[in-house]
Amino acid sequence: MASKKNRLSQIFNTTWGFFTLTVVLFCIKTVIIYETKFTLGAKGNLQQFLLMVNPIPAALLTFGIALYFSGRLRYWLLMIIDFLESLWIFANILYYREFSDFLSLGIIKGSGNVQNNLGKSLGEIMHGSDFLVFLDVAVLILLLIFKVIKVDARPFKKRNAAVITLMSFVLMFAEYQVANADRSGLLTRTFDNNYIVKYLGLNEYAAFNAYQTQKESATRSNAKASDLNSVVNYLNHNRANPNPVYFGKEKGKNVIIIHLESFQQFLIGYKVNGKEVTPNLNKFFHNQHTLAFDNFYHQVAQGKTSDAEMMLENSLFGLPQGSAMVTYGAQNTYQAAPAMLDQKGYTTAAFHGDVPSFWNRDSTYKSWGYDYFFSSQYYKEKPSYSVGYGLKDKIFFKDASQYLQQLPQPFYTKFITLTNHYPYLLDKQNISIPATKTGDNTVDPYVQTAHYLDQAFGEFLSYLKKSGILKNSMIVIYGDHYGISNNHRPAIAQLLHKKNITSYDLAQFQKVPFMIYGNNLKGGVDHTYGGEIDVLPTIMHLLGIKDNKTIQFGTDLLSKQHNSIVAFRDGSFVTPEFIKFGGSIYLTKTGQEITPNASQKKQLAQIQNHVTTELSLSDRVIYGDLLRFYHLQGFKKTNPKDFNYQYSAAMQMLQTAQKNKPTSIMAENHGKSTLNLYQTDAPELK
Repeated sequence: MASKKNRLSQIFNTTWGFFTLTVVLFCIKTVIIYETKFTLGAKGNLQQFLLMVNPIPAALLTFGIALYFSGRLRYWLLMIIDFLESLWIFANILYYREFSDFLSLGIIKGSGNVQNNLGKSLGEIMHGSDFLVFLDVAVLILLLIFKVIKVDARPFKKRNAAVITLMSFVLMFAEYQVANADRSGLLTRTFDNNYIVKYLGLNEYAAFNAYQTQKESATRSNAKASDLNSVVNYLNHNRANPNPVYFGKEKGKNVIIIHLESFQQFLIGYKVNGKEVTPNLNKFFHNQHTLAFDNFYHQVAQGKTSDAEMMLENSLFGLPQGSAMVTYGAQNTYQAAPAMLDQKGYTTAAFHGDVPSFWNRDSTYKSWGYDYFFSSQYYKEKPSYSVGYGLKDKIFFKDASQYLQQLPQPFYTKFITLTNHYPYLLDKQNISIPATKTGDNTVDPYVQTAHYLDQAFGEFLSYLKKSGILKNSMIVIYGDHYGISNNHRPAIAQLLHKKNITSYDLAQFQKVPFMIYGNNLKGGVDHTYGGEIDVLPTIMHLLGIKDNKTIQFGTDLLSKQHNSIVAFRDGSFVTPEFIKFGGSIYLTKTGQEITPNASQKKQLAQIQNHVTTELSLSDRVIYGDLLRFYHLQGFKKTNPKDFNYQYSAAMQMLQTAQKNKPTSIMAENHGKSTLNLYQTDAPELK
């Protein structure tokens, strides 16, 4: 027994032995993390095998760098590399838990603009077990410090180090060939980062993502006007004519868009202990003048809220990695809703209770043509007024109304709520409904912040009625993205009263509310399938504005020619017949998983081709900044330098507008404020 221990000790006391031990421990750790911290969906023996071995090639490559150095430096470089690799895994664990995706270069580059994304909720996201990712590093360092393993100071042949490097590349190539045989077009057609990590590994994903980012940067400089030809041809072939029953029904009306943060469709009508979570929104959903869509899906990726805004304002998809608003918001040319309506006599304004730099809004909104951006600097600030990501919704809506009443009509406005944002924090004095009891601390408070948001909406709606704004306005309400990520499957199952959750259930869980209210509309629940990409053309047609020449990838939900294929950013999709999600195919109506027959395979291939084409063409528009080459008749390109969102400048603009265009609610009230009509039970304001 002692002799075996001595032989083992002798092996680990060599460079080869310690290098092998480091690589083996790292790879075992990585596989355990794949299985316990991520949801990669490895199916079948081949995918499981690739998942087990994919850490090896990259580990040989990165750890092998240390072998080119000598003595103690070689050992400490091994530990530094191990620590950095572990830190990369740790960061991805945290990011994946919140966003069901992996960190990208676009997200890292934009961290200054979205630093709150993880910063404010880091304590909620972290689990104690996450730190075990550093256990092997700590153990190896202690073994070296206490000389349980001795440093082998003998020279290590550079030739052997080169063999390790060469072997790593050979293994990477072999792994890719096997993976690509199982998943054709792995790096050319897939939009899902889970596939790349599952088949190739985290490091390979990082390298591919960096390559993609660099390629995207080069795309803009090499883009030319002719690149638009395929985009225009596709859109002309897929346009939907307005429905004459609805076209122009709300012409000349104000537009008030209410952006429900992290709000999912299942909340509509949902009860906790017999109490409605969202009674005001439930009533609004079923109002006789509300068009409510119950098969409406969010289509965001890593950009989350910013992706939703990109689709809402431009009918362009967010990017497969990162945020288009962060990376391309300031530099690109857009033909966005605020600019288009501004040039038709509308006053345009966005309201948000957080800092203006969040998601790069202060720059992007100028490119989109917003006249005003009422961010956190416009509202009274006290510690009790904010929670989580900014101003509490009840206080936000009330304070925002003082500016809303001053905007010349007609106006196009967007209100971005915040309180119903992960990690769903709310002080006791504002909680008025019990939490759910799934046992998941992330999920259970969700209904409480959603209820608070609903109360805030009810107060705001009451003000709109009393002040006279509502009668001349079209109200658009939508949920921007999921509030509960797919990583909380046991809790989701309890919320939906199901024993097990399938990919079909998760696809349905991506539904968010979409409602349009107008006095001239005949309300009802519409079962049309659509998503956020379809909002802009729907709004424009209701306002009587034709969009037959615009670069927009959505189609009017009310049109008889509306395309009911809902594309998700990862290449999955939902149609009235089929759902493709998580690599499985389901029948939409029954939820039955199927193995497609020949006829169904042909249909699915056509749908997939449509989804892949529209996503890639939308990306081409953004990456190449192709709208700089496109002349839209009757539209003047926006110059961001024309806009100033500083408080003093906005106040001067509002004051001037009251004289030059006295059409605001305040002007109609003979210059008197209507805020006395606003009633709120916010305890902070009492």
